[in-house]
Amino acid sequence: MDEPADPLQTALAIRNACIRAALDGYEQAQIAGLCQEGAWECAIDAMRRLDLTTLLDPAATAADSPPPPRGPASA
Repeated sequence: MDEPADPLQTALAIRNACIRAALDGYEQAQIAGLCQEGAWECAIDAMRRLDLTTLLDPAATAADSPPPPRGPASA
């Protein structure tokens, strides 16, 4: 029998997935040439589209890791 997931770990995984989705959505929007407001809307939409069922699967260990470090926006 599987042990129930730790609620704190589940919450952290969901938060990290939302952060990754928002950062990726924002970055893609900026690359596409959207303004700041448009990029922000894309970041919010990316979080809305996030498939949370994969995060509730105990085998989904990649979601438990923190988001990757971000470099400077302009290089």
